[in-house]
Amino acid sequence: MTNQITFVSLWILLVLAVLGLALYRKFTSTQADNYVHVSEGEARLISHQVAVNQKIEKIDRLGETLTIITLFAGLALACIYVYSALYSR
Repeated sequence: MTNQITFVSLWILLVLAVLGLALYRKFTSTQADNYVHVSEGEARLISHQVAVNQKIEKIDRLGETLTIITLFAGLALACIYVYSALYSR
């Protein structure tokens, strides 16, 4: 029982990490400019736009990976719970 509480607590931390990363992405994307800058006067904006987009891409990759890990960990916990509930008698 104690072992299950530990694993569920770790899974909850994973879920909170995914939610925190989603919020971080949301706040980072507010800095993104959705317009393509092509004129010479906007040259300084291009480097900022590229940097923000690269940051968002990194956050997205990490978010996808962390979400998949969280999903599989949750499914494993559910299987262990069902197995222990059915066969612990």
